[in-house]
Amino acid sequence: MKTIARQDSEVAEDLDAEFKPLTADEARELRAKNPSISPWRVIAGQLVVGLVVALAAWGLTGRQNLGWSAAYGAIAVVVPSAVFARGLTGRFSSLNPGTAVFGFFLWEMVKMALSVAMLIAAPRLITALSWPAMLIGLVVTMKAAWLAVMFSPRRRKLRDE
Repeated sequence: MKTIARQDSEVAEDLDAEFKPLTADEARELRAKNPSISPWRVIAGQLVVGLVVALAAWGLTGRQNLGWSAAYGAIAVVVPSAVFARGLTGRFSSLNPGTAVFGFFLWEMVKMALSVAMLIAAPRLITALSWPAMLIGLVVTMKAAWLAVMFSPRRRKLRDE
């Protein structure tokens, strides 16, 4: 089957026709509808959820090692996330778009390496480690980021001035 490619000028015209820059009022309204969420708020939410999971594991089973295992799973999410957030909110992270992109990938790699290192160190640090309890703490804490987004405070609608 043969296809006919469109001319570059046709593609450029289509893109120009679809693009419409926002006015200052439209941009302000868009920001009001979609406020940004602090990464520290998300991490605090993850910490609270991890604590609840660890206490629930300990309380429901009566076994202290399950609580510590679930808590370590939560810590294996929270600590690397805090390091990542600190790296991204540093003063060099937004010098220009290139350093921002490089910083994002660099800190994401640091976060992953730290998470893996913490999981490898878990059997040495937690007595009678329960891998299922640790993984439950890890997964539930990771998914708690969505709760922080869902329950984030919304800004009130801007009034006309």
